[in-house]
Amino acid sequence: MKNTIIYLDNAAGSFPKPESVYKTMDRVIRESGGNPGRSGHKLSLSASRLIEETRLLCAKLFHAESNENIIFTNNATTALNIAIKGVINPKDHILTSTLEHNSVSRPLDYINTFQLNNITKIHTDLNHGLNVDDIKKSLLPNTKLLVCTHISNVTGTINDIASIGAFCRDNGIIFLVDAAQSAGNKYINVQEMCIDMLAFPGHKGLLGPQGTGGLYIRKGIELKTILQGGTGNLSEMLAQPDSMPYKFESGTPNTHGLAGLGAGIKFILDTGIDEIEKRETFLINRLIKGLQNICVENTTCSLNFIKPDIGIYRGSLLSINFENNLKKECQQYQFSPTDIAMILDNEYNIAVRSGLHCAADAHRSLNTLEKGGTLRISPNFMNTEEDIDDFCFALKEILSARL
Repeated sequence: MKNTIIYLDNAAGSFPKPESVYKTMDRVIRESGGNPGRSGHKLSLSASRLIEETRLLCAKLFHAESNENIIFTNNATTALNIAIKGVINPKDHILTSTLEHNSVSRPLDYINTFQLNNITKIHTDLNHGLNVDDIKKSLLPNTKLLVCTHISNVTGTINDIASIGAFCRDNGIIFLVDAAQSAGNKYINVQEMCIDMLAFPGHKGLLGPQGTGGLYIRKGIELKTILQGGTGNLSEMLAQPDSMPYKFESGTPNTHGLAGLGAGIKFILDTGIDEIEKRETFLINRLIKGLQNICVENTTCSLNFIKPDIGIYRGSLLSINFENNLKKECQQYQFSPTDIAMILDNEYNIAVRSGLHCAADAHRSLNTLEKGGTLRISPNFMNTEEDIDDFCFALKEILSARL
């Protein structure tokens, strides 16, 4: 087994981080330990400045109108809950897709317990994403919100966010995007793409630490708060302050985590989104080619590539599952994604993810829910060609050894 882990689970959380992220977090927790906005001394003011610097970097990355349009949360799930529950009123109709993560599906299911039949899940083309014509057919007079992922965390399918956003803007529908798999590795311009709200995690493509994330809210979008408390300003008021971004930032923030997030975003801006996407596309194509070679050489087992089809523009992740081609008396030799992920981890020190990836709706649409889901491989900018080649070699050995 290799001593150094090969990490190919970046769709769940990026690792390793740029060195600047580690150094920044260590420095901040040692030197800027004050509570931001809660005191007037140097340490508190320093902490406040660090958070606002990261807010400015987020606004720059996503091309927001102002840094005040960015609120910080502890992850994308919290951001999605704030956005969905904050904008919806009784009897409002919601549109979504069949490829959503549970961070979208579960809040919608919760809402649906109170206002039945007000949610429509639109079938998603696995190659090309949500079709605007299908969205149009699903509209109702009371449709208020469309929420969808930018990139599926199961298939890598990319939705044409700009076209969907333009349609929503023309039809008076609020457009909420889950950017869990695209923030930091795909170009996002909330103004050009007519995005009203954008939920993003800090610990994935933005290369920051866990426990960070945020929500972009376009000016003019009114949300109810789902959390009230101390904001560090207007303390004389019993009512929650209405000013952005503090309206949605109750409680002491994760200062050193947000400083680390800022360092991750600086790395992205310095490197360039185009360079990051180019590198990740190269790695995914190398992975696909390596797996195709296994398919040619191993006739006892089929690797099923979950759509999009090979050659289609996709996110930096690939899901596969396995099918035993042996005759019936040998069918006891199964190829469970979970078993193979465990062998890769224990015997080869390679980290991938197996299972349902917190996206049951997607697996229902793929007919993989009852098959234990898929094996997902998700490289990022920090990976090397050798990482991909070592994974393919290990998988080939595992499949050969099991027969």
